[in-house]
Amino acid sequence: MTDWITTPIDARILRGALEVERTARGVLPHRLPAWARKQFPDEFLARVEAQPSGVRLAFRTRATAIELDVLPTKSAYRGAPPHPDGVYDLVIDGRLTSRASAPGGNLTIIDMADQSSTTWPGRPGTVGFADLPAEVKDVEIWLPQTEITELIGLRTDAPVQAMPDRGRRVWLHHGSSISHGSTAAGPTETWPALAATRGGVELINLGFSGNALLDPFTARAIRDTPADLISLKIGINLTNTDLMRSRGFTSAVHGFLDTIRDGHPSTPLLIISPILCPIQEDTPGPLAPDPNSPELRFRALGDPSDVSSGRLTLNVIRGELARITVQRAIEDPNLHYLDGRSLYGEADFTELPLPDQVHPAPAGHRRIGERFAELIFDDGGLWSQ
Repeated sequence: MTDWITTPIDARILRGALEVERTARGVLPHRLPAWARKQFPDEFLARVEAQPSGVRLAFRTRATAIELDVLPTKSAYRGAPPHPDGVYDLVIDGRLTSRASAPGGNLTIIDMADQSSTTWPGRPGTVGFADLPAEVKDVEIWLPQTEITELIGLRTDAPVQAMPDRGRRVWLHHGSSISHGSTAAGPTETWPALAATRGGVELINLGFSGNALLDPFTARAIRDTPADLISLKIGINLTNTDLMRSRGFTSAVHGFLDTIRDGHPSTPLLIISPILCPIQEDTPGPLAPDPNSPELRFRALGDPSDVSSGRLTLNVIRGELARITVQRAIEDPNLHYLDGRSLYGEADFTELPLPDQVHPAPAGHRRIGERFAELIFDDGGLWSQ
């Protein structure tokens, strides 16, 4: 019989979350702070910011067995089957060692038309990892990137210590569902996680599915979060929601950058434009599911001729982001621009198409993560050491 040791779950052993909320059962990691959550315009953002993309437990231990009690909130679109259970990735000394899922949990049914939802309560479950090496090791348990995960209890068969500071730079990244990892195979296989591992940096992932919308509270959260490197992937959600016109977009980008610079006046800051997405390169949004497709595929509903009146496309956004960066970089030499098509472009679309016309498949995430690391973190890259 295992002699279990219970360790409190708190900020000491949690990484990648901006705030940890105490609940009746345990703790709930958040990727935006409470003051920002009071300003959310809808439940869609409330749902995705609580999905712990990039959040992981991190500790040092000799334990050969680990159990984590959780209450996940799983999701499904109305009229469609539930998504596969999210996975918990066990990383030992920097290497993905094992993967598991939690049974049970709440179920949220989402109406794709307006993103409203209904949640049916469920029971907590346990994620277990056994037969681990008995020597001292650095352990990370990466939480499912698309399941809200309430953490109830951590048990091990040996004491746990907080992982010491490894002297790594902290990289804070903000983006859309592609950065969130909504179609990645697991939490360590989102493209930011893959790039962070290769670059040897500590990741804070503020990728919010459908919600990279230049919200002021997101800029203020970035402003207030310690980071050594910051990147912003801007554009796709602004086109596929048809939220802004060119006049508002330019002003909003400047305001977003101004707010971040209030807290990070000289931190290296990279603006990344959208990866290739053929259905929106020159056609405005909004996007909607294609009723003629038996599988989920999106189509753009806008009229390309409306670009002259200020509606946004990906090519319009890329041109404006490049212009804004050049203009501001005269007085801000630590501001840089990266065309997203250098991460995933026409040749990549031919080889690794977007299954739903918007989101990359797992192989696409790997391609984007490898390209980003090569351009940014590898020797000779923008942020190489």
